[in-house]
Amino acid sequence: MITAIRDWFEVHAFGVCTWLGGKLGIRTTRIRMYFIYLTFFTVGSPILIYFMLAFLLEHREYFRPLRTRRKTVWDI
Repeated sequence: MITAIRDWFEVHAFGVCTWLGGKLGIRTTRIRMYFIYLTFFTVGSPILIYFMLAFLLEHREYFRPLRTRRKTVWDI
């Protein structure tokens, strides 16, 4: 049971740290470590930022400009 929960979190919940590490050129483990430290020092406020980034990553195709979403001329 615990391994199933851990596996689910590794697949779904850590996408934000992986994406942020890829954009900034920093290792994902270091970003996760900083996130944990900041969460303890600031009493959980980075969790709100994490959830906002997770929402934006999940729905990023809706936030792209219209010109990048069109595939052909007929998609107007």
